[in-house]
Amino acid sequence: METRNEALQAALRHYDGVRDTYVEALKDKGIAFAEPGTGDDVHCALRGRLRQRGARFCNAGASIRVGWVSEACVECTGNRGSETFSTTFKCHRDCYFCFNHNQADYEKFFREGCPWEEGLDRASHAYQSLACLGLTGGEPLLNLDDTLRFLKRAGELFPATHKRMYTSGDLLTEDAARKLGDAGLQEIRFSVKNDDPDDVQERVLANMQLAGRYIPDVMVEMPIVPGTEDQMKALMRRFDEAGIKGMNLLEFCFPFHNWDEFARRGFAVRNPPFDVMYDYGYSGGLPIAGSEELALSLMLFALDEGLSFGMHYCSLDNKHRSEMRQMNERAAHAHPCYRFDEGDFFLKTAKVYGSDREMAHAVLAEAGCADFLADDEEASLAFPTRYLPLLEGTPVEPVYSVNVLETREDGSYLREVALEPLRKG
Repeated sequence: METRNEALQAALRHYDGVRDTYVEALKDKGIAFAEPGTGDDVHCALRGRLRQRGARFCNAGASIRVGWVSEACVECTGNRGSETFSTTFKCHRDCYFCFNHNQADYEKFFREGCPWEEGLDRASHAYQSLACLGLTGGEPLLNLDDTLRFLKRAGELFPATHKRMYTSGDLLTEDAARKLGDAGLQEIRFSVKNDDPDDVQERVLANMQLAGRYIPDVMVEMPIVPGTEDQMKALMRRFDEAGIKGMNLLEFCFPFHNWDEFARRGFAVRNPPFDVMYDYGYSGGLPIAGSEELALSLMLFALDEGLSFGMHYCSLDNKHRSEMRQMNERAAHAHPCYRFDEGDFFLKTAKVYGSDREMAHAVLAEAGCADFLADDEEASLAFPTRYLPLLEGTPVEPVYSVNVLETREDGSYLREVALEPLRKG
């Protein structure tokens, strides 16, 4: 944003510096980043084409949906309660992009199993009801008995809750599928690996059809790896033949370890990596450049082909939305100047800086605005965003202040994490 307002310039430079410092620190560790803004024009064009084809854009565009979408995907960023558990972190696969290593106490839970019983009991005390429960891993089918025990207990505590499971799919048997369906599993998500041998992929595809005889909703959920367009198109045709109900196309991410494998394949991290720079709790890592472009192109391909299953593009930013909603919605009425944005789930206020403050205050006060927050140190004035239209046609340059509610031992407070210009220069 180009501006002659020196105080506003300083504020914008601060957040540019936050982003640049973050990126440079990772570059110093050998991680490659794409050039800033690489692919932005292509993404914008692809999104425009999807809008024309009737795609639904949710969570400020971080989630793009076509046709049927899992109830669990809707509730992931909803407010009716959604929890995911693991019985084990053990897995017979060794995917170079797996982010389980980032999970707290990974080594302990890998050896001993995950305390899912405690987690379910804790959830039963925290929630009167839950919309959705998920079981992931590791690989839940490595120990079918534990998986069935989980589903049984989940059914006792949350009988009306939608229950899903994630699996690589190659260990599924007819007996297991029958038992899972009888135990109340309503949705199974197969994670197909691009680099699997043909015989493994064929087994997984066959098991999708098998699962459909016992489990209502059969899905594919997989990261979209740049450079796999032809392979993905062929797989998506096979998914359609297998009769899946939906596909989650995930933004491919670097999980903060094993960079050599990413570098060997020529990948680079999207730059900037996040729409809003923040220390997010989700352990998925950093988005890989080119993944979103391919995912959106594949959605258009599926529409052109007339493939019958629903699709959901779930970006890394969308993964962060659930965390932001949980953090910020409880502060929706914390102060008259702030509002909870139900698009991206941040807390927002409007701000002006420096010499703009006097004119903005006069215009807004005359219109009846009585809620202001002044900060003399940064020479800013905050006010409710609903008054922004009153400043149109004036030389004042307002911005959105983007905030999160953080909690420490001494209490909760609002922290500004970004400024979003209203006017592009």
